[in-house]
Amino acid sequence: MRRWADWELRYLREHWPAMSDEEIGKQLGRSACAVRTTRYHHGVLIDAGEWSEAEDAYIREHWKDQTDEQTGEALGRAPHACYQRGVSMGLYRRSAWELGHRTWTPEEISYLKENWGHVTIGSMSKHLKRTVNSINCMKNRLGLGAYLDSGDYVTFNQLITAVCGTNAGGGYKASHSWVKNRKMPVHNKMIHRKRVRVVYLEEFWEWAEKNRSFIDFSKMEPLALGMEPDWVPEQRRKDFAAFAIQRKDAWTPDEDSRLVMLLKQHRYGYAQLSEMLHRSAGAIQRRCQDLGVKERPVKADNHGELWTAQDYQLLADGIRNGDSYMLIGKALGKSEKAIRGKVYYAYLTESADKVRAMMGDGTWGDGAPAPTVGQGIYLSRTRQQVKKDLSLLDAILRYRMNELGYDPYWQRFMCMNWDDIGGCAANCTDCDSCTEFRRIRPQYCARCGGTFYERKENRFCGSCRTARKKQAQRRWARTYAKGVNK
Repeated sequence: MRRWADWELRYLREHWPAMSDEEIGKQLGRSACAVRTTRYHHGVLIDAGEWSEAEDAYIREHWKDQTDEQTGEALGRAPHACYQRGVSMGLYRRSAWELGHRTWTPEEISYLKENWGHVTIGSMSKHLKRTVNSINCMKNRLGLGAYLDSGDYVTFNQLITAVCGTNAGGGYKASHSWVKNRKMPVHNKMIHRKRVRVVYLEEFWEWAEKNRSFIDFSKMEPLALGMEPDWVPEQRRKDFAAFAIQRKDAWTPDEDSRLVMLLKQHRYGYAQLSEMLHRSAGAIQRRCQDLGVKERPVKADNHGELWTAQDYQLLADGIRNGDSYMLIGKALGKSEKAIRGKVYYAYLTESADKVRAMMGDGTWGDGAPAPTVGQGIYLSRTRQQVKKDLSLLDAILRYRMNELGYDPYWQRFMCMNWDDIGGCAANCTDCDSCTEFRRIRPQYCARCGGTFYERKENRFCGSCRTARKKQAQRRWARTYAKGVNK
């Protein structure tokens, strides 16, 4: 703590009470509390001899009907000095009633009841011309409850807990899965200088109807968020039925042992294993990889069966009604993987919610997007055409490149002296005047016997080197893979 100097004490005695403690503190670089404490310790207080009887009488007479500024202007003194003089004479500040206390009118109370939980407290304070403390006191008298519990919305954490049965993973749901990826409408509200994320129930039900295949309504208690739309009970029943067929909880050691035992029999495919274990085909495939099991389910022999127009109509109706792929597959007599493959083949996505939005009320195939080049190269219906178009594009670009400019190193692809990074190793300016040209010699692969051309000498061609690398990786995986007994 910095000690007070003599000149600071002289400044304090000379300018108080003409200047307030705050003003003196600003001049001396000290707080108002430090100035007040030092003033009391050194006896710098109100001196009754400095005020005349007429001034004291004026202060007593106008203490309740004038402000300090008005009194100071009439007496030619500072407002703070007038206030300190009144306090020293035993006068007290006017009560809240005398300062203009207003009784709450029925219109103001009605406005508070209608807008509590919808309009911010600051906005209501400005509209009613009352303090925030006054609004909170009246709210408590009326028993309106907490601000966040009085609107047609819930906080985002309350929503996740009600829909999912737990708040686990709430951060990921909030930032990515629900809001960013699926555009869930979330709003921010300021409550006592704190920002809270809230979701309006009407907007949530509209969003949930479009994403009914993503949300598992079997985990949501009925009426957990109040009144529900008509489609929610039916969707909850379907989700219960889907969960009875396919479980989504963690795998147990007994289930792992049973899966390995069934795979070693080499008798069951994905559909049979899914029915016996109550797991989806994708879950079984992923579990086989996690356990490091070499055996795989037997491939189905129904690839020759063609889809009929009735099958496509049943598939479209099932997706439109929010049925799971497993239920649709059971109705069509096909596996879940077959249903997913057919959906991706037509709409380039396996998300039932996205397919429902693209298809609308039309038939199967309506609203299907055109595949990109990256997608078309892997689809059987577009693979040949995409390859043909890419070949034509490559030829056109090469022709255009030759038209636009002269390439001085036109023999670089056949010359041993060319390096892709360093350029010409013989330091030639172009291929026309070059006298160091050496053609790349042909080499013969020791594995496949084919002829290949490379500047660096190798025993195997590029395709065989890749195949040998993959073979070594598979050998290592069989030897050191997770789950193999050592």
